[in-house]
Amino acid sequence: MVMNNGNASGLRNESMIGKTSAVATLQETHILSLLQPSPGERILDVGCGNGNLTAQIAAAGALPTGIDLSEEMIRQAQDQYPDLNIQVGDACHYRTDEPFDAVFSHAALHWIQDSSAVIQTIQLALKEGGRFVAEFAGSGNIATLTGAIREELHAHGYGWEARNPWYHPTIGEFASLLEHNGLRVTLAQHFDQRPHLKPGIRKWLNSFAVYFFKDIAPAEQEVMMDAIEKKVQSRLMRDGQWFPDTSRLRVVAVKEGRNLL
Repeated sequence: MVMNNGNASGLRNESMIGKTSAVATLQETHILSLLQPSPGERILDVGCGNGNLTAQIAAAGALPTGIDLSEEMIRQAQDQYPDLNIQVGDACHYRTDEPFDAVFSHAALHWIQDSSAVIQTIQLALKEGGRFVAEFAGSGNIATLTGAIREELHAHGYGWEARNPWYHPTIGEFASLLEHNGLRVTLAQHFDQRPHLKPGIRKWLNSFAVYFFKDIAPAEQEVMMDAIEKKVQSRLMRDGQWFPDTSRLRVVAVKEGRNLL
């Protein structure tokens, strides 16, 4: 198994990828190049969203099925790609009579807090020897922002519990979960990115207010958001632009089988 956490100690570990250039190349590799969809393969796209990546899988000649819990996203995907098999589906409970050659997921698994249920779905959906390829937000993702939100909530007398909508595992936690469910991890990488957040921190906070500030009056929310923005500015702003600290997990695994060598 190739495993890398994206930090300096990981780069020095000879049992891992080994060279900075190799790590950078892997980070820059598009997730679909790790999936390598082939003509005729049946591939389940978990959390397909607007269907753009599902369409790219189909363009390679594979036969994808896309599922997403959001009815609105599925409507958009069906309107844009009417020939694709895209449907509303709950990743925690989806089942199939005909197993898939591969299961793929991009930027979706961090929205599913019942990680055991979704991994069981993936394991059951795969043929023996079938592969699972995923990328999603991992441990440390937007930690500066969520830390500031938590501090400000506590300062105003509110608890943090049940406000965080995401599942952000460490590389070890997620790899162990896969192994516990009969999936052999062949690649696991945890790396950091600093993407440009064009709308800015305030718009980001407003977009997630339904989670973080759901029981707080609008006027008090504004006061808290002002304070949060000031707290994170020195760490997340550069040259007048916002660059949040994001972390990603990228994993490839294979379903074990008795007949596999």
